[in-house]
Amino acid sequence: MNIAIIIAGGTGTRMGMDIPKQFITIDSKPILIYTMECFQNHPMIDGIQLVCLDGWQETAERYAKQFGISKLREIVTGGTTGQESIRNGVYSLRETCTDNDIAIIHDGIRPLVDESVLSDVIIKCQKYGNAVTSLPYNEQIFIVDDEYSTTKYIPRETLRRVSTPQAYKYGLLYEKYNEAFENKIGIYGSSYTNTMMVDLGVRLYFAAGSDKNIKLTTKDDLEIFRSYIYSKKEK
Repeated sequence: MNIAIIIAGGTGTRMGMDIPKQFITIDSKPILIYTMECFQNHPMIDGIQLVCLDGWQETAERYAKQFGISKLREIVTGGTTGQESIRNGVYSLRETCTDNDIAIIHDGIRPLVDESVLSDVIIKCQKYGNAVTSLPYNEQIFIVDDEYSTTKYIPRETLRRVSTPQAYKYGLLYEKYNEAFENKIGIYGSSYTNTMMVDLGVRLYFAAGSDKNIKLTTKDDLEIFRSYIYSKKEK
């Protein structure tokens, strides 16, 4: 079984809107629904579990019914941090997933997941036990010596940009979230599942990515997404 864990537990303060950004509507449809449709329409996805900001569960359920998200199996309440939200989602699957089932973790505010990207992350996870969506890094990265200068850089061919979707065999995912929260490793600040895994000694495997797979964090990102949706309708 391949089940998607969609993380929609954030408040979206950087967007500066009155509602959480995952519930902002573009062309009469919430961003979260655009995201869930990517998984709803993919033939390799068997089910969807939504981790939702507390107080918005009924709204999410109502939208899912309205837009025909029939693969939605459960809505789980998010935590106070991103890692707590993911952990809540992972733990809630304990009675329904086997160790060899695949859990695909994805940000609810990444609504442009290509079918080929989602397929590749699942296939790579089947082969290696985990897979993370990634792309080459095409800019030069310099290390700051002081406020004004540098003498060191990181060769860009040694770098990869990693985002979601990320796929993990469920047994590994459950084990490592237990270990991380018990030992307080890889769960603070900007930590995510991929960085936590590396902190816990797990080797990660790269899957295909796409520049289109943007994360809607600011109003500028929202305008890019809005332009994409409207241009797609005009074709």
